[in-house]
Amino acid sequence: MGSVTGAVLKTLLLLSTPNWNRVLAGNSYNCDDPLVSPLSQASFSSSSELSSSHGPGFARLNRRDGAGGWSPLVSNKYQWLQIDLGERMEITAVATQGGYGSSNWVTSYLLMFSDSGRNWKQYRQEDSIWGFVGNANADSVVYYRLQPSIKARFLRFIPLEWNPKGRIGMRIEVFGCAYRSEVVDLDGKSCLLYRLDKKSLSPIKDVISLKFKTMQSDGILLHREGQNGDHITLELRRGKLFLLINSGRTLWPAAGAPGGLGLGSLLDDQQWHSALVQRWGAHVNFTVDEHRRRFRAQGELSDLRLGHEISFGGIPAPGKSVSFPHKHFHGCLENLFYNGVDIIDLAKRQDPQMIILGNVSFSCSQPQSVPVTFLSPRSYLALPGSFGEDEISATFQFRTWNKAGLLLFTELQLVSGGLLLFLNDGKLKLHLYHPGKLPSDITAGVGLNDGQWHSVSLSAKRNYLSVMVDGQVASASPSQGPEQIYSGGTFYFGGCPDSSFGSKCKSPLGGFQGCMRLISIHHEVVDLISVQRGALGNFSDLQIDSCGITDRCLPNYCEHGGECSQSWDTFHCNCANTGYRGATCHNSIYEQSCEAYKHKGNNSGFYYIDADGSGPLEPFLLYCNMTETAWTIVQHNGSDVTRVRNTSPEHPYTGLFEYVASMEQLQATINRAEHCEQELTYYCKKSRLVSKEDGTPLSWWVGRTNETQTYWGGSLPDPQKCTCGLEGNCVDSQYYCNCDADRNEWTNDTGFLSYKEHLPVTKIVITDTGRPHSEAAYRLGPLLCRGDKLFWNSASFNTEASYLHFPTFHGELSADVSFFFKTTASSGVFLENLGITDFIRIELRSPAVVTFSFDVGNGPFEVSVQSPTHLNDDQWHRVRVERNMKEASVQVDQLSPRTQPAPADGHVLLQLNSQLFVEISAYFGSGSSVTYNFQENYSLSKNSSSHAASFHGDTRLSRETIKFSFRTTRTPSLLLYLSSFYKEYLSVIIAKNGSLQIRYKLNRYQEPDVVNFDFKNLADGQLHHVKINREEAVVFVEIDESMRRQVHLASGTELSAVRSLVLGRIIGHSDVDQETALAGAQGFLGCLSALQVGHVAPLKAALQPRRPAPITVSGHVTESSCVAQAGTDATSRERTHSFADHSGTRDDREPLTNTIKSDSAVIGGLIAVVIFILLCITAIAVRIYQQKTLYKRNEAKRSENVDNAEAVLKSELNIQNAVGENQKEYFF
Repeated sequence: MGSVTGAVLKTLLLLSTPNWNRVLAGNSYNCDDPLVSPLSQASFSSSSELSSSHGPGFARLNRRDGAGGWSPLVSNKYQWLQIDLGERMEITAVATQGGYGSSNWVTSYLLMFSDSGRNWKQYRQEDSIWGFVGNANADSVVYYRLQPSIKARFLRFIPLEWNPKGRIGMRIEVFGCAYRSEVVDLDGKSCLLYRLDKKSLSPIKDVISLKFKTMQSDGILLHREGQNGDHITLELRRGKLFLLINSGRTLWPAAGAPGGLGLGSLLDDQQWHSALVQRWGAHVNFTVDEHRRRFRAQGELSDLRLGHEISFGGIPAPGKSVSFPHKHFHGCLENLFYNGVDIIDLAKRQDPQMIILGNVSFSCSQPQSVPVTFLSPRSYLALPGSFGEDEISATFQFRTWNKAGLLLFTELQLVSGGLLLFLNDGKLKLHLYHPGKLPSDITAGVGLNDGQWHSVSLSAKRNYLSVMVDGQVASASPSQGPEQIYSGGTFYFGGCPDSSFGSKCKSPLGGFQGCMRLISIHHEVVDLISVQRGALGNFSDLQIDSCGITDRCLPNYCEHGGECSQSWDTFHCNCANTGYRGATCHNSIYEQSCEAYKHKGNNSGFYYIDADGSGPLEPFLLYCNMTETAWTIVQHNGSDVTRVRNTSPEHPYTGLFEYVASMEQLQATINRAEHCEQELTYYCKKSRLVSKEDGTPLSWWVGRTNETQTYWGGSLPDPQKCTCGLEGNCVDSQYYCNCDADRNEWTNDTGFLSYKEHLPVTKIVITDTGRPHSEAAYRLGPLLCRGDKLFWNSASFNTEASYLHFPTFHGELSADVSFFFKTTASSGVFLENLGITDFIRIELRSPAVVTFSFDVGNGPFEVSVQSPTHLNDDQWHRVRVERNMKEASVQVDQLSPRTQPAPADGHVLLQLNSQLFVEISAYFGSGSSVTYNFQENYSLSKNSSSHAASFHGDTRLSRETIKFSFRTTRTPSLLLYLSSFYKEYLSVIIAKNGSLQIRYKLNRYQEPDVVNFDFKNLADGQLHHVKINREEAVVFVEIDESMRRQVHLASGTELSAVRSLVLGRIIGHSDVDQETALAGAQGFLGCLSALQVGHVAPLKAALQPRRPAPITVSGHVTESSCVAQAGTDATSRERTHSFADHSGTRDDREPLTNTIKSDSAVIGGLIAVVIFILLCITAIAVRIYQQKTLYKRNEAKRSENVDNAEAVLKSELNIQNAVGENQKEYFF
């Protein structure tokens, strides 16, 4: 019966929620049963209720019982709605509604979870604090799939924001399934000992998985030891989990590092954490929660000799292998598996292989410690004390990342003084002050802002002060102090209330941000739950029963070895001695090539080169020879002539070359260069390169591809040939190399190796110097490279519809873009890349403003640079843009960069999935249509795709920005139609007389507002630009950057439940006015370009599909240009080039072909074929001639001529001083 009821409820839920917003999880099993609907009234609780009919028991989704949902007595951020699921469950999704038929709904909320109803943890996504976007009306359902899922018994919804015209109101549902686990509780003195049988012993393989939770920062989770000191240990130290593997001869990860490899942070928070160790020989994977490290250990870990016993929770009898201090683990273990064996199940069944040492239980106890989080510098907790006591005493524990902040203040009675306890530079200071006396100070502790729990106990009695930090006592007897100290009443923890409250509390260094717990005043423990309920004391901006501290240096977003430090709100990167700069040490302080240094005007000398810029490779030192061409010179250890004797094929000589840079650095340098070469000389006396008998190579060299090479000069690999053979001047004409003549006199084969894929030379092998009078010598010159093909590249955008598209831009955590531009246009998009909701865009917004705009999931942000002079002056200007976890910045030329700090919390990964564009246009044939569905009645399959746009179907749009260009000669025409589920809409049409009309209907019961532009006929075949920006009832419209108008709408301020966007012909029935219906029936014939609605680009979704998209194309719609005159081939003048993403395939779309094939096109084609044949014949003749002259070179001829276009480009950049001296990198 229960399953049938659940199925009916689930079906009703599916039918009633067409507009759900979803976050995908991808569970491969069915775990999406509704969990709240079957619960009893007693399973619901809340902070308060407005009335008995607004109680928490009425908060079930889609129910109308009582007043139709839960509402608290007062709407503030301290209210909560809680559900008890009865047992631990796996929770995979949540859904919310507002109060039925009311103006009460929550627009954002936090989700907390707990096993016991105490010590709550906030749900986080992408490793950052994350609030959920709630509802925009009372009845629509907003659904979130949780990734990762939650395993908990209790859930708590905490409203953050709500409808300002109403109050907090919620109805909820939770989806998931039962969660089964095996648990053992260890008391810090006990452990489990597992004895492996012979079949289970494996010297090369270990797989260990478990979950744990504890309040202690130290403890052994696992230990297994064997002979000669071999052991594997998994240990918690200072809230971090360490893996140590010792193979006797090798301590891994590094000798002298008994701490081993550490992962995780703040793991002593009494929350569940997962650990996984996978070892196969020397390969080790170590995972803690979502953080993973992969290593190949040094030494022979495959020879690890471990014993047949493994302990969990401690080391029962430490052997010789344990040379480090250790403590038993105090906490709970769950789902503990060793090589597939369920250890806890064996212990519960008292299996003979298991030995239980000490007291253990198979349920997890729940300590009743109640932490409190001081969220901001304005937070404080005021608790009553006793007046007139002759002793002031208090104890508590705290943890924080901040160096300074008030911990405690209390007034003194009889004298207008006070007692302050605060952090200053990570040290604890106790300060006693009173009128007419010198203040008394005590300093204790150091580095107390390390995120660890620290215990504090202070006492002030008569004229004696003492403070104890982590068991260390510091005391003072103030000779200038009062003879007697009396308590003044109120104790202020963490900060002071506003002065308007009349408090004498002082906070010289600001408020405390962090967590406290175990607070006692005058030896009595404070009941913080009573404080939360308002029955004790007073507080502001606190989160009670939860410690919300996070480690902002995990993962470490400081790049290139930058040192991470943090405060409560943010992190900082110290880039000293890294060779990089910027907020996250992302930008190299060095240039990427000698060519770039030459462009700055530098002379010949040694320079550090960072070939991959902000990439992972380190910079390295080399010599730049600044002649007419900038030559990069990379030295190695074999530049002198080396003589070789007494070798044979059985006993070869091998010469190895080590360079001043790694092979990865050299490869990056070679790949950037336009040309590279390396001179190799082989001196020989009766020493051949090739065997006369069978042609077997007797000497050869090896390059970076690690392949044997037998050619000794040239840009193309030609086996067993030398320069003299290609030039036809060998000492013996029957051979291709001088040395193969095998003469008893010195000669040589010298050549320049210039095939880049084989450079540099890393090894030379010689085998033919074992005969009488046989000898050889060799000399390898430095690697020489010139040019920078990534520096000198450009593209011209000849029309407004020209564009380039590149593979998807990958910059989830940090990214930078640099380019030069010159233009006479007043505005335009440089580049753009879109995701489902995320995007990046760099544009020239006006002649003097460059704007970088982006959205990483928490709303759009913009950073703009205002130039004092116009940038559309047809001169080169440089733009540099960076976005990282700290900030976004944009710099133009040498103007001061502008920055936008990143939000401390929220969605942080930039997720893009389209190609990187610079613009797109489309030709619409007669009767064609493009429909972009913002929300459809999708089946709520939990594994289906979500196509959330920048706004969703259950959202009330109070503002939107629309931009597009068009060209047409047809009237009437529909340019754009934005519809809603509630018969509200926006239409943009060309009327019969050629005027542009914008028609807003924001109230289904009123006629639409019409904004009419009849100053000219816009169906004139010319390209027109339209911008529409609405803020509630105010609409601003701009046409062709010349005609502007602002109007006030009468029909409303919000467009409710956006459904779809139609371009061209409206297909099917629509409730619109007569003018819009007539235009919609005609559709649109012409070209649309650069269309954006919010951050949605429907033309790109239609014409450049990279994945299944919520878009329907009907009729003839093709990628095109809006520059061609109406009636001609719409793609004949398009300028486009594609740099394809080879990671996937894309359907190439054939351009619209002109139906009139002119005779001139046929004649032109025949002429092109004839010219092509003549060019081929000429190329073959030239190639034959080049074979003889290829190696006639000298130092004076190394620099090759560039073509005229490149020469002009270099000349322009060198002449212009306005661009600055630090120019490099890419052109778009």
